[in-house]
Amino acid sequence: MAQKVAVFRKEHFNAAHRLHNPEWSAEKNESVFGKCNNPNFHGHNYELIVQVTGEVDPETGYVLDMKVLSSVLKEFVLDRFDHKNLNLDVEEFKSLNPSAENIAIVIYTILRSKIDSGLDLKVRLYETERNFVEYPVD
Repeated sequence: MAQKVAVFRKEHFNAAHRLHNPEWSAEKNESVFGKCNNPNFHGHNYELIVQVTGEVDPETGYVLDMKVLSSVLKEFVLDRFDHKNLNLDVEEFKSLNPSAENIAIVIYTILRSKIDSGLDLKVRLYETERNFVEYPVD
């Protein structure tokens, strides 16, 4: 029976966003989202951890070449999200509230199409030191 191993890559990006539901009143947005509803936006120093799980390739000894994973993250996530206003600069968030949960799902969706479908993928996103989300969950 083949053994599976998980490999991890940690990255960092800074981005601004505003949590806001245009269907709600200003009062309800303020009540639900608090400071995160600031009309002038606010920022986070996000920490992203990507986990890839699969069988070790007997020829390389790798689950996945980490240089490849690093390049994919840079091109398709970091270059698009780092030092951006997520609401204004990232197409996926023009009509999707950029909560940590939704950011993690968007990153996962981007990466899933770039990483071998035979490998399991998980995204963990820290919005703050104490608040983080993970997608998908078992």
